[in-house]
Amino acid sequence: MADVVQYRLERMLDELDELEQRGLFSRREIAEIVKQRRKFEYRLKRPSPLKQDFLAYVEYETQLDALRRLRKKSVARELMKQGNKKLKKSKSDFAGLLRIIDIYELALKRYKGDIDLWFRYLEFCRQRKNGRMKKALAKVIRFHPKVPGVWIYAAAWEFDHNLNVVAARALMQEGLRVCPTSEDLWVEYMRMELTYLNKLKARKVALGEDEGTLTRDPRDADEKEWRDENKELFMSLDDEKENNDGPSIESEESKKNQELFEEHGMDIFKTVYGGAVEAMPSSLSLRKRFFEVLEGTNLSHYEDMRNAILNDMKRDFSKQPEFWDWLARHECNLENDQEISEDDVIPQVEKAVQVYEEALKNVPSGTMFSLYASFLTGIVAPKEGAANITGSSDQAVNYISHLLSIYERAESMGCITEDLACKHVSLHLQLRQLDEARKLATNLCSGKLAESVQLWGLRITIEIRCITRNSSPSDADLQSLFELFQQILMKVPASKSENLWFKALKFYANQRQYFDKLVEIAVVSLVRDGGSENGFSLSSAIVSFMLQKDGIQQARDIYKRFLALPHPGLALYRDCIDLETNLASTGDKDSLINTRKLYESALATYDQNVSLWQDYYCMETKMGISEKATAVYWRARKTLKDASEFAAPPDL
Repeated sequence: MADVVQYRLERMLDELDELEQRGLFSRREIAEIVKQRRKFEYRLKRPSPLKQDFLAYVEYETQLDALRRLRKKSVARELMKQGNKKLKKSKSDFAGLLRIIDIYELALKRYKGDIDLWFRYLEFCRQRKNGRMKKALAKVIRFHPKVPGVWIYAAAWEFDHNLNVVAARALMQEGLRVCPTSEDLWVEYMRMELTYLNKLKARKVALGEDEGTLTRDPRDADEKEWRDENKELFMSLDDEKENNDGPSIESEESKKNQELFEEHGMDIFKTVYGGAVEAMPSSLSLRKRFFEVLEGTNLSHYEDMRNAILNDMKRDFSKQPEFWDWLARHECNLENDQEISEDDVIPQVEKAVQVYEEALKNVPSGTMFSLYASFLTGIVAPKEGAANITGSSDQAVNYISHLLSIYERAESMGCITEDLACKHVSLHLQLRQLDEARKLATNLCSGKLAESVQLWGLRITIEIRCITRNSSPSDADLQSLFELFQQILMKVPASKSENLWFKALKFYANQRQYFDKLVEIAVVSLVRDGGSENGFSLSSAIVSFMLQKDGIQQARDIYKRFLALPHPGLALYRDCIDLETNLASTGDKDSLINTRKLYESALATYDQNVSLWQDYYCMETKMGISEKATAVYWRARKTLKDASEFAAPPDL
């Protein structure tokens, strides 16, 4: 290994001598360069060099070569001021580039399957224009023919850099044969063909042989439509021009050329679109992307093709809610119109509503109702900067009523979901209709959503707001609310009802009678479902409340009770250990004894938990005595199946 590294370093002598002779680097800097390169070369000669070793070497050489170029420019300016000739190119000007290429090729021999590394190399070749791109593209295509991005990158390079449309088209078509189910390949192939046609069109326009473009500007289309509808408002300023046959003939010829280009573009679009649909008939996203491409063009029979695509999508995806949602939002098209008046918003929203109503006839599902409701919510309460109808307007009130009717229809048709139900209740709360929200939540929690924790959380929040809005709650109110808590907490496991438990414990923290009943419910739940290994621990939450409310002795009593239950959970052990450790750090000897007992009890069940052994050892090291710490260490080494994960103490 050392001989190979030394040989590679010796090959750099001529380059380093030149750098010193030209005054680009000092002898001390060159010594540092040799030191760094030796370090990197030894890394690469290891039995199993890491990918990061190669990348770090490339990064170092890239920065070094950038510094060399900057210093060379500075030296060249000084020579110009003195009247000397420019610096000639020498071996040192190319050595850095060749070394980086060499490092990349070594890396790619070892990591042939790393596509990210290949693209790094391709980007380097493209930026530095070192003449290696064709060879690199051929290699990456040979090793990764199933990666669509490789074909797209190669075709883009041929199209943009080499201006070789034939080669780019051949690469795209070969890619489509190898990866016929790649949406990106189909769409990019379409874009490439239309871009090439548009370039030909632009060239004729620049030469004065034609006019117009194949790209579509929606604003121009709207303006043309408005002018056609209001012809009587315009008049010709020069009638003689209309009678001049010369310009008319040229205009007709130009129009014919324009139509030829538009028809050719549409033929290309139909061909590629047909092939894509045949290859991927069930892909909705592919159709949407082709539709977006079409809308950005100005091809012949545009409207016919647009309607044909929409009809095909309706035929093939009429049972998918996502299609109807896309179609409705596309018909509305408010996201692209930032500055639009309310009078213009209303007819567009009505178009979308008609689409959603048609969708509900085809797909009467909870998902469809949810998408419909989300759309109307975005209209009534939009995000910042979006086109909207203000909440105070009459139209907004109508849409709110319509939104409420959608939620009611979903319930009546049996399509209600947890999300829809919560949104329905929340809408009443936003409208400050507390009584309606309370009644609705009660009805929903009595039906098929009786075990929805999120809905019960809303219901209990409403109940608490109702019984506390005028005065302190009465005994009857406390009892009825507790019965609601009991009804849901007995049904749902503690791991899924964290929010409800915190609401209950917080509300009844100062009501001893009800708090004790909550503890009994918790005991039943823990016996049935067991404790938590991590995350939310109901028993830990109750211990924390008891500590804050009644002090350490009550907290100890309650956690001992929980630990006596089957499967108390590691989370409870850890929280109790933290509690006792904090007290032990203040000098409480009883807490230190309790901490040891808790560790021993936890390790009786979780004896393969490495972090638990390490925490035990660290606690004895800091608070206990060395003999106990050493005993814990050797017990851990003996008990753990993989003892290498346990960190050895520094004093052994």
